[in-house]
Amino acid sequence: MAWFFTDENITSDTYVISGENARHISKSLRMKKGEELTLVTPDNTQCECVLTEITAEYSAVKITEKRPCENEPDVFVTLYQALPKGDKMDYIVQKCVELGISRIVPMLSARCVSRPDAKSIKKKCERWQKIALQAAMQSRRGIIPQVCDCVSFEKAAQMSLESEKQIIFYELGGEKVNKILDKKPKSIAMFIGSEGGFEQSEVDKIIANGGSPATLGKRILRAETAPLAALSIIMFQTDNF
Repeated sequence: MAWFFTDENITSDTYVISGENARHISKSLRMKKGEELTLVTPDNTQCECVLTEITAEYSAVKITEKRPCENEPDVFVTLYQALPKGDKMDYIVQKCVELGISRIVPMLSARCVSRPDAKSIKKKCERWQKIALQAAMQSRRGIIPQVCDCVSFEKAAQMSLESEKQIIFYELGGEKVNKILDKKPKSIAMFIGSEGGFEQSEVDKIIANGGSPATLGKRILRAETAPLAALSIIMFQTDNF
């Protein structure tokens, strides 16, 4: 069943879909009257709908059922991802959204090779947000995870203090995630490095903030593999798989 997000809450039993979603319904999906789709509103309400009218500019639906969307994990995980080379970040955003990430913060750490200028990084962040939207629709998320503006490692470390638990995944070793998450937190900040990993001073900064270094095992994972492995472990340890 097609899955879409709305920009507003729905209070009536009918709704008009416009813009890109309407064009996607009529041109890409070629849906017809009587077919069913799901709308998810900003207040996390899942609306089951039946199409009653379709044009090139809008589609009208009748809402047959409303209920809270139960597809979201009960722990808010923020990924602080050091920028990798090439288009690896596209893949990281897509797969982390599918796995249940709540927010993604691109960052520049000491060993990042990729250092785009302000104009380029703004365009990249806009593209990553679109990728997050598409992945959220495909995986039937209850929210569209936010892709934030790119920040420095120092700013990311400061931002992470709002999370109950901070974990920095370090190739030179650390605790296993199950030991760090012996008590289930409500929010987690996870730091993943670029191809060169983290400087020891960066790891020390997170430790000084009350965070913990963690290991992903004896093998060294690629920059685009590490966040997926780390998030999968966190989702498993917090009973969100």
